[in-house]
Amino acid sequence: MQKIVECIPNFSEGRDEKIVKQLVEIIESVEDVKVLNYEMDVDHNRTVITFAGYLSSVLAAAFKGCKLASQLIDLSMHDGCHPRIGAMDVLPFVPVKGVSFDELIPEVRTLGEKIGDELNLPVYMYGKSALKPEHENLAEVRKGCYEELKEKVKVDAPDFGPQEVGPAGAVAVGVRKFLIAYNINLETADVEVAKKIAKKIRERDGGLPAVKALGLPLKEEGCSQVSMNLVDFDVTSMLDVFEVCEKEATSFGVKIKESELIGLVPKAAIKNVDIEKLKFKNFSEDKVLENKLTSLGLLQ
Repeated sequence: MQKIVECIPNFSEGRDEKIVKQLVEIIESVEDVKVLNYEMDVDHNRTVITFAGYLSSVLAAAFKGCKLASQLIDLSMHDGCHPRIGAMDVLPFVPVKGVSFDELIPEVRTLGEKIGDELNLPVYMYGKSALKPEHENLAEVRKGCYEELKEKVKVDAPDFGPQEVGPAGAVAVGVRKFLIAYNINLETADVEVAKKIAKKIRERDGGLPAVKALGLPLKEEGCSQVSMNLVDFDVTSMLDVFEVCEKEATSFGVKIKESELIGLVPKAAIKNVDIEKLKFKNFSEDKVLENKLTSLGLLQ
């Protein structure tokens, strides 16, 4: 059985389409790799590219994407409202078919070492492939963002690569479960409302389990956003967070404008979910991971 893996790198460039297209093309240039989706965000100044394929090919494509990003993206010139530490900010891998977490983790750690050695980038292993307990949580790895990384790296040494930071920053490399990147946009430009709702719902502040959340301003959209990662949709679903956000927003006299998915979503995450209730601005059947993999011949 072929080992099918999904990779979802987040790049710190969401405004220059020429750069993003180059990144997509270099990933697609690897045999047996298919780009499933990519989404640019101007306010975040960030692009998420989702691709999948056979394990060895996906690892090769990830390395090529990281190398090109480090050549094209200068973090010292970057501005955007999303936390980030590197040109390729985060490089997550998810087992899809024919490969277990135990098999995938050492392969991804080897890739992290290669990125550190050959691209001369600081690499922090996170998630299930973390080498240090304090690096398991991605939020801790990115704490302080690129602006504080030059000093942080001196005391919080990367797992691989140099203990110094250049224009391409660092990269967080990891193995994780399926994660849903889910945002709710509010009908207000007051980012403090989004921040208060984010604090109310995120797990670390006593909110919903398996939810990470930030309140961010979307100047281009003229609104504010509750930006979330649902790290276990079996524990807390999109509908769960939507209903709580709606209740909290109402308490501030604010309505939900819309919600959006970044990347793809597993079929199980939308089972028995009223899509219309979630006010999606960008949902289609192509946003379902299994549908996309099947259409591209990666799943039967």
